[in-house]
Amino acid sequence: MRPSRIAKAGARRLPALGVAFFLALGLFAPQAHAADTPAARPSTTPTGKAAAPHSVPVPKSPDTPKDARPLAADQQAKATAPTAASATGAGLDAKADKADKADKAARQLAAAPACDVSAFTGNTGAALVQRVKAAGLDCVNTLFTLTGNDAKAAFNEAQMATVANALRDVSAAYPGDDSTSAGQLVLFLRAGYYVQWYNPDVVGPYGATLQTAVRGALDGFFAAPHSKDVTEANGATLAEAVTLIDSAQENARYTGVVKRLLTDYTGSWTGSMATAVANTKTVIERGFDLPAFTAALQADPSFATTMASFVTRNSSQLNGSDLVTSIGIQIGNLVANDATRAQGRPIVKDLVNRYPLVGATAPLTMNLVWFAEKKDTGNCAYYGTCDLPTRLVPLVLTVDHTCNANLRIRAQDMTAQQLADTCTSLINEDQFFHKVVKDNGPVANDNNTSLEVVVFDDYYDYSLYAWEMYGIAVDNGGMYEEGDPAKPGNQARFIAHEADWLRPAFQIWNLNHEYTHYLDGRYDFYGDFDAGMTTPTVWWVEGLAEYISYSYRGVHYDDAVAQAAKGTYALSTLFDNTYDNSDSTKVYNWGYLAVRYMLQSHPQDVDALLAKYRVGDWNGARTLLKTTIGTRYDADFATWLKACGADNCGSLPTSQAPLCTAGDTRQYDKNCRRDGVAATTGNYSYSFLNLPAGVKQLTITTTGGTGNADLYYNGGAWATTGSNLAKSTNAGNGETLTITNPPSGWVYFSLYAQQGFGGVTVTTTYN
Repeated sequence: MRPSRIAKAGARRLPALGVAFFLALGLFAPQAHAADTPAARPSTTPTGKAAAPHSVPVPKSPDTPKDARPLAADQQAKATAPTAASATGAGLDAKADKADKADKAARQLAAAPACDVSAFTGNTGAALVQRVKAAGLDCVNTLFTLTGNDAKAAFNEAQMATVANALRDVSAAYPGDDSTSAGQLVLFLRAGYYVQWYNPDVVGPYGATLQTAVRGALDGFFAAPHSKDVTEANGATLAEAVTLIDSAQENARYTGVVKRLLTDYTGSWTGSMATAVANTKTVIERGFDLPAFTAALQADPSFATTMASFVTRNSSQLNGSDLVTSIGIQIGNLVANDATRAQGRPIVKDLVNRYPLVGATAPLTMNLVWFAEKKDTGNCAYYGTCDLPTRLVPLVLTVDHTCNANLRIRAQDMTAQQLADTCTSLINEDQFFHKVVKDNGPVANDNNTSLEVVVFDDYYDYSLYAWEMYGIAVDNGGMYEEGDPAKPGNQARFIAHEADWLRPAFQIWNLNHEYTHYLDGRYDFYGDFDAGMTTPTVWWVEGLAEYISYSYRGVHYDDAVAQAAKGTYALSTLFDNTYDNSDSTKVYNWGYLAVRYMLQSHPQDVDALLAKYRVGDWNGARTLLKTTIGTRYDADFATWLKACGADNCGSLPTSQAPLCTAGDTRQYDKNCRRDGVAATTGNYSYSFLNLPAGVKQLTITTTGGTGNADLYYNGGAWATTGSNLAKSTNAGNGETLTITNPPSGWVYFSLYAQQGFGGVTVTTTYN
């Protein structure tokens, strides 16, 4: 397989920034289902599934949105850090290290109301309690960002125990609202646990004194009759108290509280009461990191059945963004732990087979399948999931379209026009590719005569289904599987998703980059992917994919040009690129620059290199790069980089767009051209096109012909020399305009005849 890879850090999942007071349900960053490598899938056995083919991920767009629906995380990757607070009032799960987390907290709380920190750092005992109770909740909320001496003075164990004892005293007569300031006391304790977690050396340790005090406080609060009131007023403090259970790591002690909330909850609970129930998800999920919690569940099987009943009783709410889905997914942790696996198996089996695998219930069922397969491996026969990949394909990929004998598209949801445009894009790219590499046909023993392009509707559905359907990791922007091209009947496959963040514009993320990998593997590289990686070839593999993708689409590679201006790497260094010694910038941006330079400046060396790649002479290719060429081109490459950094990188090969089809010869469309455009001296050739919303870049180019035509653009009005928003007025007819974020609707451009012109080709593209 021809990979595109971005490095993944094995970061632990750290706690959310966000006031749990009004936790916004569902705002969870998608976690990687396939945190386990594909190799962890069992080999074919009577109770197992076939091992997945070797797969390497492609880049995820930085614009990929966080989906509102939660995904299962690798249970072993969780941390038990307390949850922080935020002025926005939204609970978020995130992956970050301590420094990043503290920085994010500071930024999110920067806009919070001013608060006199000395009121908490300069008082102890009864005076401290009085100040906490008198402070507004917004003021207490800012304490999550305390550091240094302020953190120690506010949150050392003695201060925390004092406030916990005050909460115990207040709870004895808790009236079901915040009139006695129970909410401020709970929030102060939460802030203390959060700050101490990230600054233990500064704040100091927490021991038995605080544990005894906070248990007394929580015991008293949850025993108070009004803590059971189903009211908005009680729910606000109750929601914080539920989160405090986890902050204090008292998850095991309060399993009864969690069971009561899950049992009492009905769909009529809204606002803060629903938030209080939603916050039990944190208590449950992070509780599985604590041996005492799993021991408590092992001793009390009713906890597992309470969770199951909570889901089935409230199943009408299942939509993927709801609290029932969020909490129901945690049932999967039962089978992830030895102590509770026996309890969890029948429940997970029932839920997986009770609810549909697609639609509103899919986030629940597919996440539970993930737990069953990743954490209870080898038992797919018990769960009834051994044939699930086969069953899912027609359920999920309802579109099956053949472009030609070599290209097939399986998709969740694509229109006839989108299918036609995708087929055209790939077929035309095929011609463009061969023009660049000048091959003589497929390499020997390559049977990858066709490519299957799998397109999920968005990143979320890709991550929800592709791990199971194709046995791949999904914390990425897609996967290309080359398989073994020497094996008859082998199916090369690119598993992709739509760039839903660009809608209503339609784009399949990484489509042309990955199609280049397919073509490169078939026409330039002998053998499979692993054979091609025996020596460093990443500079070519990824550089060519970027070069073809950007050149073919006519998109300016801003990031690569910006990197060229920095002049960071010598060409001879880039020849050593591997996925392990390079970050994504070096792999993609610098790979592109190296390939572009070599194709433009030393095409004869590229021909010699590809001649060796095509017969599998990896050592010979390496000798050519490191000995024959060596550092010979480094100085010239450095000079070229300076020019390229100033946006003078040299000429790119052109890809002729198809002819425009609109009956009005003035009208253009996406990726089309008109030939023979003409005008007499002093006159205009007026044109226009209709842009959908969300277009990020419109490019208009003119080439060929005679005379001198200047290009003008004017957005929503006719373009002239005196009325325009952009222009290109070079000598001759080689003009280009790139318009960033143009408006939707009709936009206008024109060619003005400085000198009468004719035979000009005008091309429009946008993305």
